[in-house]
Amino acid sequence: MSCPENETAPTRQAIVPQGAAFFEIETTRPARHFAFHLLPDFTLLAFSAALDPLRIANQLAQRPLYRWTVSSQDGGPVVSSCGMSVNVDQALGAFPRDTDVVVCGGTVRTGGGRRDLQAFLRQHARFGGRVGGICTGAISLAQAGLLEGRRATLHWENQPAFRETFPEVEVTGNTYEVDGGIFTCGGGVGATDMMLEMIEADYGRPFADVVADMCLYGQRRAERSPQRASISNAIESRNPLLVRAIKVMQANIETPVGMDQLAEAAGCSRRQMERLFVKYLHKTPYRFFRDLRLDHGRSLLRETDLSVTEIAMASGFTSPMVFIKGFRARFGHSPGAHRRTP
Repeated sequence: MSCPENETAPTRQAIVPQGAAFFEIETTRPARHFAFHLLPDFTLLAFSAALDPLRIANQLAQRPLYRWTVSSQDGGPVVSSCGMSVNVDQALGAFPRDTDVVVCGGTVRTGGGRRDLQAFLRQHARFGGRVGGICTGAISLAQAGLLEGRRATLHWENQPAFRETFPEVEVTGNTYEVDGGIFTCGGGVGATDMMLEMIEADYGRPFADVVADMCLYGQRRAERSPQRASISNAIESRNPLLVRAIKVMQANIETPVGMDQLAEAAGCSRRQMERLFVKYLHKTPYRFFRDLRLDHGRSLLRETDLSVTEIAMASGFTSPMVFIKGFRARFGHSPGAHRRTP
C-alpha cells in the first residue's frame, strides 16, 4: 500500500560516493526514490544494471539526485539466480506515491505469485505511483492486473509462457517499454538502457551520456530496440530466403504452416529452401521447425501450469503423444520428467 503524504516509509540515506569525474547539475529538485523489490532467484545482473546508473549519477553530480531502498518479502536476504545472497533494507511495505517501485525477477517459478505483493502493487499504482518490472518482474505486474491492454516486455526466454498466461498484454520483443506509469525491461544490460532514459528525462541527454560513459556503455539502445540479435546473426547467414522462412516459422508456432506454404512465403521453391536449410543449419526445414516448436513447449513446461496436452496444442502438435515422442527424442527425457526437475 502507498503511504499517506505526511508519512515516509523507512529508506536508506542517499549514497553519494566521491569520484574524479564531475558534472554540474543546476536543476534543484528532491531526490527521486526507487524501491527495488527482490523476488527469489532474481537476476543479479539486471538488478545491478538498474541500480548502478543511479549511484553513478549521484557520484557525478556530487549530490543526491537519486536514492533507493531494497526490500524482500520478509525483510531477510534474498538468494539470486546465481546463488549469491543480497541483504535488503526492509520487508515489503508502504512507500510514498512519488516512489518508483521496481519488481526484480529472474528464474520463473510456476504458481500464482504472492497475493500480498499483487495487492501492494495495485494500491501503489491506484494512488498514482509508478510501477516497473525488470527481467521477469513483469509477471508480478501482470498478476496484479496492471498490464492489461498495455505494452510490456520481459526477457525473451520467458515470453512464450507469458503470452500464453496473459493474452491481454501486448508483449513486445523490445529492450524496454514505458507505457504511462508502467515501465518494464527484458533484464540484463537492458535495465541500464531503461534507467539511462529516466536519467535523461530528469536531467538531460548530456548528463545521461556521461553516466553511460562512466558505465563504459558505448552504445545506448532506444526503447524500440530489439532484445535479441537479428536472425541472420543467430544463424550466421544473411541469406534473405532463409531469414524469411525462419520468421514465418516463429510467427506460426501454434498453427504450423506446411513446407510448400513456407517456401512460397520465403519466395523460393521447396527444393531450394531444403537445400538452404541443410547447407546453413544442417537440418531439413521440417526438423528445424519441429525443434523450434519443441523448444517452445519446453519453455511452457517450465514456466506455466498448463497440462501436457495443452502445451502440445500450443506448440502446434496434433496430439500429446506426438509431442511427447518428439520431446523425448530431442531432450532425452519425457515432458513430465522435465517438469519434475528442480
